[in-house]
Amino acid sequence: MKLESEKVTTSKSQEEMFDFLTDVHNYKQLMPESTEKFETLSEDTFLFQLKGMPEIRLKIVETKRPELVRLGSTAEKFPFSLDIFVAPVQEDQSQVHLEFEGNFNPMMSMMIKGPLKKFIATLAENASKL
Repeated sequence: MKLESEKVTTSKSQEEMFDFLTDVHNYKQLMPESTEKFETLSEDTFLFQLKGMPEIRLKIVETKRPELVRLGSTAEKFPFSLDIFVAPVQEDQSQVHLEFEGNFNPMMSMMIKGPLKKFIATLAENASKL
């Protein structure tokens, strides 16, 4: 399953946005209002829980300065990646675009597709407000 967010413009330069996204503490600012729990576990790993959902642990698994931050799930039962692309717009603006990719059985895909689309859309929307 592959899902993409809209491309949004932020008031941070490409470098500033990349630096923001490589600090896991900052993801709390991008989370939806329905976030019940957010914890940083290490320099590159955090966990969060949305209302009515299980905890999800994410780890920064790859970076390509200044254009890509790849987050990956640490759960073997729920393998996915979330790529965040950062492109320059102007000196003090960048464009952010998220791509979610996961390998799930058809039943699981049906259940989580809607909430996941909404989740990545919210992350992108909140990034545009930075």
